[in-house]
This record gives sequence, structure tokens and C-alpha cells, in this order.
Amino acid sequence: MTDSPALAIFDLDGTLIDPAGSITGGIAFALQAHGLPVPDGETLSSMVGPPLLESLHRLADVPEETLSAVVHTYRQRYISHGMAESRPYPGIPELLGRLRAEGVHLAVATQKPQNLAERLLRTHGLDVHFHSIHGAPDDETLPPAQDGKAGIVRAALVTNHGRAERSVMIGDRRHDAAGAAANGLPCIGVRWGFAPAGEFASLDLAAAVGDADELGRAIDVVLHRAPEAAAC
Repeated sequence: MTDSPALAIFDLDGTLIDPAGSITGGIAFALQAHGLPVPDGETLSSMVGPPLLESLHRLADVPEETLSAVVHTYRQRYISHGMAESRPYPGIPELLGRLRAEGVHLAVATQKPQNLAERLLRTHGLDVHFHSIHGAPDDETLPPAQDGKAGIVRAALVTNHGRAERSVMIGDRRHDAAGAAANGLPCIGVRWGFAPAGEFASLDLAAAVGDADELGRAIDVVLHRAPEAAAC
């Protein structure tokens, strides 16, 4: 049986990559293009992370018969402009390089469509750090998975022969914590993402960190690679 590696599973938008307004701006653009009202900024920010189809319907009140067209408009703009506008958060490329060099397996688990996740990481040169990348189906007209992010996190575990006691999830939203909990993993929350005020307080996190250096120390502690206490 293959030995189980230490495994760090990362969310993508809001954790590794700062969309720099490309997601919220792209959603606003798509809604306006179809003559639909644009929600306020706080609501737009809360749409980063969950499946786009779900967010458009639940938070922006987009009629079901218009959803596919709005998603198509958004994705076309994201491919042509959004990927280039986004950027890795400070210190993230260096942290990934350090962890991989030290033998930690790295994976991505995101509700962004698989193909777009791979393209985004490749655009910013981060794909080389990851042993596997796991996203949602490329066909966004399909209903979101009933188990949310749990199945995507599970795929990362299985692919990397990971065990819960030697793995950790890193993300910026409650969906990441829920996907981790469903698989018996601890979750580290990053404060630079898109969690609304008070969301972290309601979650059972192993740690909540404010920059890449704190994140690296917290990962080492949770994976039993360092003795000091994680920053909470």
C-alpha cells in the first residue's frame, strides 16, 4: 500500500488567487448585459466561492430561463479579461514552493470549473506546484453537487492517497470548512479572502491566519511538522 503523504489542499479564488475584482466585476457586467439588476458590492463579494449558477439564482435573483446565458457571458469575459487581471496573493508562490520542496503533497479543491481552474493556475505559473487539481464539472448548466465541496475535497484525498490525520484544507469561506469537515479534515481559514464579517466565528477552524507566513506556520503545526501553536 502506498504511504500516505502530508497533504495540503487549497481553495483557489480568495485563497491562492486574488481575483482583483474580475469575478465581481464580471458578474456585474454579465447581469447588465442581460438587462438584469446588479446587487450591491457586499452581495457580489459573497458570490465568490459557491457555484456560480447557485449564486446567480439565489443571491442575484436571475430567472432560471436566463441563467445559462448569463453564465456564458460571464465566462467569456472572464477568459478574455479576468484571468489576466487576477494575481496570486503575496507570499503564496513562495509558500507553495517551500512546501513542495519539503515533500508535502499539494492539491487544489475548488468549485470553479475544472478547465478554468487549470487555466488560471497555469496563467500565473502556480500549476507546477500542485500534484493534482480538482474542480467542478466544466458544464455549468448542471445542478451543483448536492454535497457541495465535500466530493471535490474527497477526490483530492483519494488521488493523493491522503489520510485525514495527515491532511489539511485551506480556504476563505464556510464552504471550504464544510468540505473539510465532511472528510474529517481540519481547516485553516485565510482572512484575506471573501468571508463576510462574522463567518469565521461560526466555523470550527484549526487556525485563522492573516498572511502567507502565518499560513505556512499553521500548516506545519496542523500537519505535525512544527511544535509551536498555530495562530488563532
